Amino acid sequence: MGRIVIACYKPKPDRDDALRKLMESHIPTLRAEGLITDRAPILMEAGDGTVIEVFEWRSTEAIQAAHANPRVLAMWERFAQVCDYVPVGTVPEAAVPFSEFIPVETDS
Repeated sequence: MGRIVIACYKPKPDRDDALRKLMESHIPTLRAEGLITDRAPILMEAGDGTVIEVFEWRSTEAIQAAHANPRVLAMWERFAQVCDYVPVGTVPEAAVPFSEFIPVETDS
């Protein structure tokens, strides 16, 4: 059964553009590795610049497999150079009902 996740990427100082560029390859890489479903992801930005991504892993096993996949691990390392992974609860908009975000468009 699929697993919907909310991932939050807070760009490091002056790394907003680099993060946006990496976001273009995130979903295609996970799809190419057979780890996520074809469900369309949702990508949005919070007021503080945090990029929020909602997508669906194929299964809990797929999540575990990603943590042993060399291509995925290399991609996540590139992400770690330009952003910090933060819990959704730390995004200011998450503190209110009906949180609003700015849509982000990608080719994913």
